[in-house]
Amino acid sequence: MPDTNIGNIESVSFSDTLAERYLAYALSATMSRSLPDVRDGLKPVHRRLVYAMMQLKLDPGSGYKKCARVVGDVMGKFHPHGDSSIYEALVRLAQDFASRYPLVDGQGNFGNIDGDNPAAMRYTESRLTAVAAALMEGIDEDAVDFRPTYDNEEREPVVLPAAFPNLLANGATGIAVGMATSIPPHNVREVCRAAHHLIHYPSASVADLLALMPAPDFPTGGQIVDDPAALCAIYETGRGAIRLRARWSREELDGGAWQVVVTEIPYQVQKSALIEQIANLLENKKVPLLGDVRDESSDVVRIVLEPKSRGVDPELLMASLFRASNLETRFNFNMNVLDANRTPRVMGLREILQAWLDHRHEVLERRSRHRLEAIARRLEILNGYLIVYVNLDEVIRIIREEDEPKPALMTAFGLTEVQAEAILNMRLRSLRRLDEISLRNEHERLTAEQARLHGLLASADLRWAAIASELEGTADRFRDPRRSLIAPVADVDEALPAAAVIEKEPVTVMLTQMGWIRAVRGHVAVDALPKVKDGDALHLICHCQTTDRVTLLAAGGRVFSVGAGDLPRGRGDGQALRLLIDLDIQDSVLTMFVPDPGQRYLLARSDGRGFVTAGTELSAERKAGKVLVVTQPEALVAFCKPVTGDHVVLVGENGKMLAYPVSEIPQIQRGAGAILQRYKSGGLRDLQIFNLADGFRWVAGGAARTEANSAYWVAGRATQGKAAPKKFPVKDGFGLPG
Repeated sequence: MPDTNIGNIESVSFSDTLAERYLAYALSATMSRSLPDVRDGLKPVHRRLVYAMMQLKLDPGSGYKKCARVVGDVMGKFHPHGDSSIYEALVRLAQDFASRYPLVDGQGNFGNIDGDNPAAMRYTESRLTAVAAALMEGIDEDAVDFRPTYDNEEREPVVLPAAFPNLLANGATGIAVGMATSIPPHNVREVCRAAHHLIHYPSASVADLLALMPAPDFPTGGQIVDDPAALCAIYETGRGAIRLRARWSREELDGGAWQVVVTEIPYQVQKSALIEQIANLLENKKVPLLGDVRDESSDVVRIVLEPKSRGVDPELLMASLFRASNLETRFNFNMNVLDANRTPRVMGLREILQAWLDHRHEVLERRSRHRLEAIARRLEILNGYLIVYVNLDEVIRIIREEDEPKPALMTAFGLTEVQAEAILNMRLRSLRRLDEISLRNEHERLTAEQARLHGLLASADLRWAAIASELEGTADRFRDPRRSLIAPVADVDEALPAAAVIEKEPVTVMLTQMGWIRAVRGHVAVDALPKVKDGDALHLICHCQTTDRVTLLAAGGRVFSVGAGDLPRGRGDGQALRLLIDLDIQDSVLTMFVPDPGQRYLLARSDGRGFVTAGTELSAERKAGKVLVVTQPEALVAFCKPVTGDHVVLVGENGKMLAYPVSEIPQIQRGAGAILQRYKSGGLRDLQIFNLADGFRWVAGGAARTEANSAYWVAGRATQGKAAPKKFPVKDGFGLPG
């Protein structure tokens, strides 16, 4: 630092400096750590691991070396980060249940599908696989660029030549700053076939490519249950999600009994955690069709599921488990990669394949030029050697008699300095006749190869034909059967009976005025219900079954649904209702019941507007619910009554009563409704659905009576009506329960 800068304080903007530093960190995390390169499908740590192992001569045919040695070389030469992160990356490259085509051949404990940790790096050994060797094929032939390492003492490749389609074959996952990547593995033979097709048909669509590589192929197998149209949309955009299920079969036992055996589980699901999850579901009675679960796995997965009884439908049993457990998962696509210009972006399938093919084309050109330079150097020397054989005596004379034989040879035979130097360095034994023949054969062979390479560099068609031939060789060399079954199935979640996922038993749901909800076993009378906490009081109860969906209608017009079987039971105050549904803080629950899908319901606001709707509309699967009645601050929902008669009778706060057929009320799905009764002042006090032949009922002074002359109040909808009967308690309404 110059002396003039010592003690100098410079004022800078904190926000600008912070933004600058954070941007530098974000770029470093994105480009140098988290996202794979589209050309070789590797993150920097994986690329450095493979390259360091090549320098250690850990090729597929060599012996193993301790992983600690590999990690040390990678950390010391190329990757100045923690040894644990480097070893974790190495381990994943060696796990055949994590990588579809492992790049590392591990010896020792590298973990298992149960989620057990690998042994320490000092105990495990490793070497490269044939796949890794294919990724580095030609790296010593100027196929790719190199750059200085972090300490400028070594050089490392910017990208590998990648004769193997690693990005799609092995997939990739990573989290950067503000972005992430998630690419599933595929079958390499299918990828090569799709790339081969793209070479011959550059305008091929994603649908054409998916005819050759229809879906991912996970190392743990499983069953992909999405339809081809959905997969095509995902591969076109590079984003989406697919459903992956475990593969299972029914195994017959003695006496007509049977059991389900799961042999393949979804990708990235730990088997021990999966079995623990199913056991918890069984203990909590969330899968009533399941009797028991056992793990009989060895080196292959074998999870045994016993049904509750032999009469259980195995398809229904598995459907309930797919819905409740990780026997079915979703794999999210986010094909976000670094392109050839080191720019992160989301690519579709066609772009990824084309980027890899363009890289292979560039590698072929660079290797061809490198080989031509080597051939030219060798041919220059061979031409000099052949001159020796033609003029052997003269060459010997010059070497013996001249003080400076090198310039003399160059002058006498028109040699270059390189040729003269090579002749002077020849051994006498090389002057045999056999050596002359071998040199002439080598000269002819190299000349033919030189002509072929010149033709290759001059013709794009020849280069693409060579790449297509390479693809066929790669597909044959690494071919193996597809592991993940592609079998789209109907989505049975909506049609799945509740009894298949929840054990059916009677419960009483109770809601307090302060918004606490819980379930009590059995249909319990109000006076026998557990006490609520001090300062609170019981608001609503509902007798139902654990398999029912309970509807809560808010005064603000929204309707919500909660599963009775999901509500807390046992001791305690229950759960705050607003944690289960998005109920506004100013809103309150008007009624709570289990709607009958075949029944119609009359909904009325406090201002006398309303409508009839089907029972199927009185449910909502989302936590936010849905708007059923359009309300206003001065006109909230006041009543929800099942339509159990042919007439409705309403009484207003002004004491006017009106009756008319229910058929005059419009039936709609949602809205504000029509005017039910008109008022000069006040609003709706109460209403009742009844049969005109039977008359409506009301209670006064504790005594119930039936109005025999109900027809007296029948008039048209939206009129004011007539005065209520004498002694009718207008302030209390009809006084009937419900």
